[in-house]
Amino acid sequence: MRSKKFLKAEQASLVWDVPGLVAGVDEAGRGPLAGPVVAAAVILDDLKPIKGLADSKQLTAMRRERLYDEIRAKALCCSIALASVEEIDELNILQATMLAMRRAVLGLRLKPTKVLVDGNRLPALDVLAEAIVSGDALVPSISAASILAKVTRDRMLCELHLQHPEYGFNRHKGYGTAEHLRALQTHGALPMHRRSFAPVARALALASQQQNAPA
Repeated sequence: MRSKKFLKAEQASLVWDVPGLVAGVDEAGRGPLAGPVVAAAVILDDLKPIKGLADSKQLTAMRRERLYDEIRAKALCCSIALASVEEIDELNILQATMLAMRRAVLGLRLKPTKVLVDGNRLPALDVLAEAIVSGDALVPSISAASILAKVTRDRMLCELHLQHPEYGFNRHKGYGTAEHLRALQTHGALPMHRRSFAPVARALALASQQQNAPA
């Protein structure tokens, strides 16, 4: 007779490895000082393999763009979602990232039986989920999600650049580079800047001090 301990372990394994559709999830934009955080969820089609999937940060911009189109064309389904700057400032960046990931999974046309998420945290989901550190370099569906998320966010920041070229968003994509910090000090913060992030808060405080300084 099998022990209760063995039965419990066997049951847990059977539940965890239930067959079905698996979605990979990743995000782009946790670190920048401006713009939303974007998440993507992808269910790949085993019958339509995609060559060259990798962590989006390890690919050139041109390669990401090409893979973006191929993923959209060949995946069984995919979903892209975001959490706004206002949500980032209200919730904090970690919770906003989890919210964007949850929205991406809920936006899938097909419901997965399991979700694989890059990193060590999981959003609140009603399906089995597993966090995988460096998953964007290890799991093809997560790699695909990372590419969709990064390309989508980079395009958004390039559009922002067209409205405010003095900040150089097309080059730094909102990250806190020396160029971006100088622009913040010179021109102040835009509505798309994350006010809960220290460099932006400092720029706002400096601008307030200058406005209130006696003539």
